[in-house]
Amino acid sequence: MKQEVAMVERLSAEARKAALKELTGWSEVSGRDAITRTFTFKDFNEAFGFMARVAVVAEKSDHHPEWRNVYKTVEVVLSTHDADGVTQRDVDLAKAMNTIAGQLAHS
Repeated sequence: MKQEVAMVERLSAEARKAALKELTGWSEVSGRDAITRTFTFKDFNEAFGFMARVAVVAEKSDHHPEWRNVYKTVEVVLSTHDADGVTQRDVDLAKAMNTIAGQLAHS
C-alpha cells in the first residue's frame, strides 16, 4: 500500500534564490517556478550511470526529475508538481545529483 505523501510547501522567491546560491551549476527556469542544470559527462555510459544512480535516489524519495539525455549530456528540470513550484524536495534532489555527478567525475 502506498503511503500518503505529506504536502510540501513551495519555496518563496527569496528561499529559492538562497538555495540556488548553494547549488553549483543550477539556475532558475525562465517563465516557470523550476530549477535546471545540464550535466556533461565523458561519454554516454557515464551519463547513463548518473541517471541510474539518481533514479534510485528519486524512487526512494518518491520525487522524480524531468530529464532528457542526449549522448553525454543530461538536462534536468526540477519542480514539485503537487506544490506547483520549487520545494525543499527539489533542492534535496539537486544536491544529491551534484554529489553523484561529483563522484563520477572523480572515479
